[in-house]
Amino acid sequence: QVQLVESGGGLVQAGGSLRLSCAAPGRTFSTSTLGWFRQAPGKEREFVAVISGSGDSTYYLDSVKGRFTVSRDKAKNTVYLQMNDLKPEDTAVYYCAADTHGIWGRTYLRNPREYDYWGQGTQVTVSS
Repeated sequence: QVQLVESGGGLVQAGGSLRLSCAAPGRTFSTSTLGWFRQAPGKEREFVAVISGSGDSTYYLDSVKGRFTVSRDKAKNTVYLQMNDLKPEDTAVYYCAADTHGIWGRTYLRNPREYDYWGQGTQVTVSS
């Protein structure tokens, strides 16, 4: 059963922008930590960004700092990933995930195995 639904992926030229959305129909994740991961062909799933249950704390992969922004709208039960200045190396399937344990530690948050619920992913392709 799909718990999270991503949207907003697509094809964009280098330097362009995309905004990914992740909704949770039928279930509230208002207090859950919500993260974004990505997986390129032949590579392991990689942490990208995360936002705390309160929305007060965020954490990013170093290579996306200053270019990507994670935010959440609790009223809409939705998390967003605004991606600016996209690069070809950002090409991947992007997944959102929810962690219900409330742990905030960088090693923990970077580990996809710690997350309880996942979306099906949305493709982002950046052309050079």
